[in-house]
Amino acid sequence: MPLVSVVMPVYNGEDYLAEAIDSILAQTLTDFELLIVDDGSRDNSAEIIRSYQKRDSRIRFFRHEGNLGQAAAQNTGIAAAEGALLAAMDSDDISLPQRLEKQVAFLQANPEIGLVGVRQRFVDKDLNPLTSYKLPRSHAIIVLNLFIGASLHGPTIMIRREFLTEVGGFRPEARRCQDMELFLRLLQKTQIRFANLPDELYIYRLHDSQKSYFAKDSFQVSKDADCVAHRDNALEYLWSEPPEPAVSDRFFRLRAGQKLNWAERRAAKQDILRLIKSILKHNWVKPNDSRLLYDAMNRRLEQVSPRLWQQFCHWRRHHFGPPASQLDSA
Repeated sequence: MPLVSVVMPVYNGEDYLAEAIDSILAQTLTDFELLIVDDGSRDNSAEIIRSYQKRDSRIRFFRHEGNLGQAAAQNTGIAAAEGALLAAMDSDDISLPQRLEKQVAFLQANPEIGLVGVRQRFVDKDLNPLTSYKLPRSHAIIVLNLFIGASLHGPTIMIRREFLTEVGGFRPEARRCQDMELFLRLLQKTQIRFANLPDELYIYRLHDSQKSYFAKDSFQVSKDADCVAHRDNALEYLWSEPPEPAVSDRFFRLRAGQKLNWAERRAAKQDILRLIKSILKHNWVKPNDSRLLYDAMNRRLEQVSPRLWQQFCHWRRHHFGPPASQLDSA
């Protein structure tokens, strides 16, 4: 029985598939199986997979006759997986050699954590670097940022198998932002705890044929209707009523890092305060995380505030230093 099952969905991925497979086969942790699910590709993806399967017995190949969608392909791999830990992997990206080893070591050392992601580097189709940014490491800030900021990168996660089994895997009807939908559903139905490693262990490739979650060349979050709907459904669960369209729009703008005017900032603060109280009430985070959440709220609001307010906050930090609770990295 392998320790880790790596699940890689593929759809017309012949251009970058070999690099993705090679990056998993080159991992320093070797106790894994690689389950590749061809979701009805019309190019040479199946032939590439078969050629690798002949060379390495850890590769298992599955094929859908038609294109059922990424979530369905992931579920096919999950259903066949034998590992206690499941790792995601996209067919056009690259995992750096120590990715699996470091994620396994972290989960073994932290049994209270159910899912761990890693930092990723964004590159163009030729692997030229574009950008990289930090992700929150604590569960509480990750949960908050599922609504207002950067939280988890779906292709980088490793999760304990029992959590995916408990919620039934991905939802095939979630054609976009299925990772976010899964994370929010895990919070609703399990006692899972999230984490991110600070190490940059995943290379995320942006190219023309990709349906990217990010707006092209801007690294701003795309306003996809499905993504907004997933967050709205989670808010309705937390608040026992659907959010007003204006609230939904403010959460999107916070997540995308768009500037707010003074009135919008005041309204956004009330939105986030209500969100924090709700996730505390539903035990999505621990009660002693409340101060951490309020500090994160203030930092996020400062980032999207008018320039004059940002200048004042900078002056205040320069003269008085940050609050003690901000000295420890979230």
